Amino acid sequence: MFDYHALAPELIVGGTLMAALLADLVLPEERKYLVGVVGIVGLVAALFPLLTLGFCEDLGFCSGATERVMFGGSYVVDDFALVMKGLFLVTGVISILMSVGYIESERYYQGEFYWLIVASVTGAVVMASSRDLITVFIGLELVSGPAFLLAGWRKGDVRSNEAALKFFLIGVLSAAILLFGMSLVYGLTGEITFEGIRAASATLADEPAFVMGVIFVLVGFGFKISAVPFHFWAPDTYQGAPTPVAAYLSVGSKAAGFVGLLTVCYLAFSEVASIWGPALWLLAALSMTIGNLTALKQTNIVRLLGFSSVAHAGFVLVPFAMAASYDAEGLQSAFFASITYLLVYAFMNLGAFAVVIAVAAKTGSAELDDWAGLSRYAPVPAVLLAVFFFSLAGIPPLAGWFAKLVMFRAVLGGTGAWGAALAVIAAVNAVIALAYYARVVKTAFMDPVPATVPLADAGAPIAPALVLALGVTAAVVVVAGFYPPILSFFGDAARALAFGG
Repeated sequence: MFDYHALAPELIVGGTLMAALLADLVLPEERKYLVGVVGIVGLVAALFPLLTLGFCEDLGFCSGATERVMFGGSYVVDDFALVMKGLFLVTGVISILMSVGYIESERYYQGEFYWLIVASVTGAVVMASSRDLITVFIGLELVSGPAFLLAGWRKGDVRSNEAALKFFLIGVLSAAILLFGMSLVYGLTGEITFEGIRAASATLADEPAFVMGVIFVLVGFGFKISAVPFHFWAPDTYQGAPTPVAAYLSVGSKAAGFVGLLTVCYLAFSEVASIWGPALWLLAALSMTIGNLTALKQTNIVRLLGFSSVAHAGFVLVPFAMAASYDAEGLQSAFFASITYLLVYAFMNLGAFAVVIAVAAKTGSAELDDWAGLSRYAPVPAVLLAVFFFSLAGIPPLAGWFAKLVMFRAVLGGTGAWGAALAVIAAVNAVIALAYYARVVKTAFMDPVPATVPLADAGAPIAPALVLALGVTAAVVVVAGFYPPILSFFGDAARALAFGG
């Protein structure tokens, strides 16, 4: 009923929250950055139980089944949960590393900032193991609640205030829609666990109220993952929020929404894929197309990455949308594609935002025109910019190519004309995406340096914490691209979810 080993990551992160709060109370103002250090240490410490849980049989800690089920099936620790918890913890660490110099230079409250990031990560970690409606909803709102405050951290900036207000209003609306859908599902099935809902839903596929409940759940998660047409808050929020917060929202918060959508659809609604499959097909096609076409017109790098994240949400949805047409092997391939794409995207996008922070510190701007000739006065950030943007575009041998490869392989593994049509739409959008990613790189390497760039400040050193964040993300993107087999262990996680454990 209560497995301390399985719950060790959650307990450590919870302890980190308390330690960060106490540190903020006793540290003087000039040493508040140490609260971020406490957060990093705690999140890294929470990774070690994941390793012992993942390799417990090899280490002699367990035998037989490694899946741990608690609280009547409401909380499950399996390979899928372990992989996603690892993603959330690493995302939290990198986000704090990106924040240290940024928040310190902006002269805003630091202790609370780091505490809120760890609090949001706590909700994401809980979501990875949630297997009932109540736990998923609580975890998702714990992810979103701190993020509302983080988005408006620059209190004196009108754009930041606008970002927080839009994010808050849309977040509340999406929570209400999601909760209403869940209440309809619970009212008709009498179950809150995913296993119970799956068993009860087989006879409800033609019930209008149940169909409405499923659609409302999809819409609620659609807001969370910023899929078209529920994406309109994301670019404005990313641009107005502090850049490290935008990075976290585009990866940690979005991944948490995908985890919720993935588990609810495939564990609770697997018997009614005919309802949500076509809806996800439409969301995937719209998100890829509108996200990429809108990104083509952007001149601000943060907004460009905002619409890029909308497009990537569509790419992640592609394998989801074809689930109803897969056999057992194809279903596992689809999960493998989704999980792999999420993890690779996380490091690519975090790295891209880290470059934005580094370059903006030199140019004083995130406008594309001000980045012209970047390679002439900041060659290392320029090279990293090319690495991350070409990886986002899926150019070999960087990790993004493998993410897109498994995505295309999964969707082509389905049957019927709809799968082929979605593959064609994805291929066209991959080409469109390359256009605006390449435009940024071309500007940085081929255009002349504008007179507005303060070259006297261009040689200022990058904050050590940000250098570490850039190094970690770049290493993952390059190594995983050159040697994709290191990503193969995600297959076990895919198997755990595809077959319910």
